[in-house]
Amino acid sequence: QMADPFLYDTGERSHYGCLGHEVQIEYLKAYVCRPSFSTDKAVIVVHDVFGWQFPDIRYIVDLMAGHGYITICPDFFKGTDPWTSTDHWADFPGWMKEHDPTKVDKEADVVLKYLKEQCGAKKIGIVGFSWGGMAVHHLMLKNPQLTAGVSLYGIVRDSEERYNLLSPTFFIFGEKDHTISLDQIFLLEDKLKQYCKVPYKIKVYPGQVHGFAQLKPEDMKPDDKPYIEEARRDMIDWIKMFV
Repeated sequence: QMADPFLYDTGERSHYGCLGHEVQIEYLKAYVCRPSFSTDKAVIVVHDVFGWQFPDIRYIVDLMAGHGYITICPDFFKGTDPWTSTDHWADFPGWMKEHDPTKVDKEADVVLKYLKEQCGAKKIGIVGFSWGGMAVHHLMLKNPQLTAGVSLYGIVRDSEERYNLLSPTFFIFGEKDHTISLDQIFLLEDKLKQYCKVPYKIKVYPGQVHGFAQLKPEDMKPDDKPYIEEARRDMIDWIKMFV
């Protein structure tokens, strides 16, 4: 029996009333929240395995919008079922084969086109969590339209093509994440030093488990709260610096 790799309990979430609304963009559904003033800056949020409707991810979208960005979380699973806390971990590898975080280019292009043509966005950043962190790492190697990225605890897959980032990218990890070893993080750092020509940053937050940074305030444990808030501030500061 494999331990649940997402150490926060997704069953006991507080209810969250969203500030944004849902839209249809070509073949994709998406959740959008806009700031109270007009802006030409936007952020794409890439959800984790629990999908685009999960309350934690919508909270992050609203948070980014509150900092002045047109923020959008598209359904990168294209209408297929997200992973749920009642699914069996034995089935997870098979589910991942059907939901490959490196096969997101077409969806990213659809969303970028929408942000530019329908929302007037000129600078667009991206942040992603877990599954979405892997998607962000992939897109920062492939898509020059993205001005900056933040990858939060995306599992690091080593290959020589994984380090030549096109735009500034910030990697956030939890020290106690048992899906990502510190060795993998050190390897990422070494390889980025060798290959990366743009600003990057790697930061490990003490005592934090996988999934820590998207918890809503009422779901945080007091010991973790300062690190969760710090990670979120760091994520927003990185986006503000480059987008």
